[in-house]
Amino acid sequence: MTTSRATRRAETTQESRRLLVTAAAELFAERGYRLTTFEDIAARSGVSRGSIPWHFGNKEGLLAAVIDHVMASIRADARRLESGTFDDLLHGIVELTRGPTTKLFITLMAEAAEPDSPLRKWYGDVHTALRALGRSWIERSDLADGVDADALSAIVVGATMGIHQQWRIAPDAVDLDRVYATLGVLLRSVGLGEPG
Repeated sequence: MTTSRATRRAETTQESRRLLVTAAAELFAERGYRLTTFEDIAARSGVSRGSIPWHFGNKEGLLAAVIDHVMASIRADARRLESGTFDDLLHGIVELTRGPTTKLFITLMAEAAEPDSPLRKWYGDVHTALRALGRSWIERSDLADGVDADALSAIVVGATMGIHQQWRIAPDAVDLDRVYATLGVLLRSVGLGEPG
């Protein structure tokens, strides 16, 4: 096999994998994890159904790839915002909330609450990762006495997820810009703000 043929095959493999992950993310967000089939993903992606187990092993392997992709995007956004201002961070959270991939978190939450769900551990890992991202700002702030950094991180993640859920369910009733501006005022009142 020539080098260019091997390169083309590797590029085709990567493109197929990307198309499958994108289609699965969209469908998991629209229908949920359990109701989405390999046939649905193949039809949406234009890649054969047989390619899914070849690339990912099983449905849980595909879910893991989808989550890795979404979390990599969130981490990249967080790194980009780390050197910005606190207002930049709040604006970034608003834009992330409006993004289509974050709908995935809302759709999968109900399934994750079931004790035997494969999503349960993943959701716990997502919460852990989001709290860790928030800590990068919290640890650089001069917090008011009595404000625990770990507790504040959990509160911020809980607030942003709750705001996101409310907005997805009733977008006309929740003004994201105004809500996050108010959250910013509350967070500044306990010492969270510009990195020191």
